[in-house]
Amino acid sequence: MIRINYDALSFDEEDEMKFPREDIQDFDRVVERAVSRRGFLGGALAFGSGAAVMGTGLFNGSSAMAQQASRFAFDQLAPQTDGTVHVPDGYKWDVLVRWGDPLFSDAPAFDSATGIPTAGSDRVFGENTDGMELFNLRGTELLVVNSEYVNAGINLPSGQEGKPDSADDVIRLQNFQGVTVMEVAEDDSGWNVVVDSPYNRRIHHRTPMQIDGPAAGHDLLKTAADPAGTQSLGTFNNCGSGRTPWGTYLTCEENFNGYFGTTAELSLDEVHANGFKRYGVSTKVDPGRYNYHGFDERFDISKNPNEPHRAGYIVEIDPWDPEGTPVKHTALGRFKHENAAYALAPNGQVVVYMGDDERGEYMYKWVSRDVYVPGGQTSTLLSEGQLHVAKFNDDGTGVWLALTPEDTGMTEAEIAIFTRMAGTAVSATTMDRPEWIAVNPTAVEGYCCLTNNSRRGALDDDGNVRTNAAGEPMVPNAPNPREVNRYGQIVRWRPHNDDHAASTFDWDLYVMAGNPDVHSEGPYAGTANINAGNMFNSPDGMQFDTTGLLWIQTDGDDDNEGDFLGMGNNQMLAGDPVTGEIRRFLTGPNGSEVTGLTWSADKRTMFVGIQHPGGTFPDGEGSLPRSSIVVVKRNDNALVG
Repeated sequence: MIRINYDALSFDEEDEMKFPREDIQDFDRVVERAVSRRGFLGGALAFGSGAAVMGTGLFNGSSAMAQQASRFAFDQLAPQTDGTVHVPDGYKWDVLVRWGDPLFSDAPAFDSATGIPTAGSDRVFGENTDGMELFNLRGTELLVVNSEYVNAGINLPSGQEGKPDSADDVIRLQNFQGVTVMEVAEDDSGWNVVVDSPYNRRIHHRTPMQIDGPAAGHDLLKTAADPAGTQSLGTFNNCGSGRTPWGTYLTCEENFNGYFGTTAELSLDEVHANGFKRYGVSTKVDPGRYNYHGFDERFDISKNPNEPHRAGYIVEIDPWDPEGTPVKHTALGRFKHENAAYALAPNGQVVVYMGDDERGEYMYKWVSRDVYVPGGQTSTLLSEGQLHVAKFNDDGTGVWLALTPEDTGMTEAEIAIFTRMAGTAVSATTMDRPEWIAVNPTAVEGYCCLTNNSRRGALDDDGNVRTNAAGEPMVPNAPNPREVNRYGQIVRWRPHNDDHAASTFDWDLYVMAGNPDVHSEGPYAGTANINAGNMFNSPDGMQFDTTGLLWIQTDGDDDNEGDFLGMGNNQMLAGDPVTGEIRRFLTGPNGSEVTGLTWSADKRTMFVGIQHPGGTFPDGEGSLPRSSIVVVKRNDNALVG
């Protein structure tokens, strides 16, 4: 058997290996038709000449806005290729917390060569940070941070090649993932974690969870350990995050499928077989990325075939209740949740936007049945309402299609468990890896990162351009006008009547990343708001600050060669939605993804996540690389967001 180095594979590459998707997606065809019909791009792919790319025509009706003075308070940072963090002149950064740092005084010490032992591995800050939010109550500030996954190659003894060989190893990996709740405070020495705070907590792969919504109690969620199908253990592959207006944290389960496997050949009924295929759960006897199933029967689908149905949800956590049980909200759907961006409709209904981070999947929207009233009852707001999926039309409009039993032919519980199938049943628009979604606090509009699609235009073994299921060759199109879309783009929409609960919207493109140094013109150069100074690829994380600036974080190729020459390491940029201007603000160490962003209550500090850094960041020579949260401030302590 060929041994696969899963640590070297991205989750997207792993899923492509196990379950290849169609090569042409509906969204590609939609925008290709839209460009042809509406003439967004003048001439031969003259990017940036029309409303679709700069936001100065379709929504605003005038190109004069592009002439406004810059709102940025910093000079653009040059690209970097070294092993540390960089910020512009006038700013400074420091490390707040690293994987393995103690949350409690009885936590084991981090060993620079071997990391953290299993005993006490749930008493330290987790690995591979991702989405995060800060909560403030009467001056006490809690930072809640996701730990998406582990690099098993550095978490386990080197001789094991990143594979557990005991239940003890599995527990260690389970403890490093999930969510960290920790109190943070600033004093004359800077920002620090408040060790032994009563609010400090680790939520991991064995933490008890409550299941609510239409799937709770369904037969497909029942197991021998939970015959009622209403309680589960653990939250998995916690990627992006969100918050609610009533002060709770939303953590999003993304690539949960990789934790499950089988130790025996399977004989599956049609429901399980189709579900495993659509969600990428491996049915081959193989250790996979983690080999949990080799030592923990809960993850062995030959013994517990319903267990994967209990993962892939949005989980609500009350950061102020260290004894509280997190709640998995099945009403918000089961798929590879990237993040959760909320908005309030004019009448007080709660709206949550969500992306399913896999090529060929969909964008979703939840609208609560009841309205949010500050200080009022909130228990139904994420469990009673309507889930929708997006359909983009080629005339620049779109509609949110309600996922109802009448429209899908599925029960409410089936829609919650097999949400991807429900989206297909109503002919939703397939998308190129919809990742973070952000809602503008100063305008009624939303943005979604479509991070990349490296297979577009790829050749098959016979040298022919790959085709979709209908045998159609994949060709360049407007949102991805290059044969291999390694750069990505950001789509934007504005709901009709300035109401996020509305079922219809207008849409355009805010930016298409590219490299004008390597490609002086044409589709690979990107849109007009991309230039030699601000190039980037694979937009992934995204947050708005309170002033309406859009902060964009990347998770792409940082080899600084070929199509990516001059881009440097992954980075964080700021974008102005009105003018289209984008500037680079921060670069991470080589090998890292920059992901997760939030601000202190006084808006004088940014908290930024550095995931899976290469080299020996941040401790230097002789140390294991450690994912970290860094703080960024202005030298004059003025506002940064």
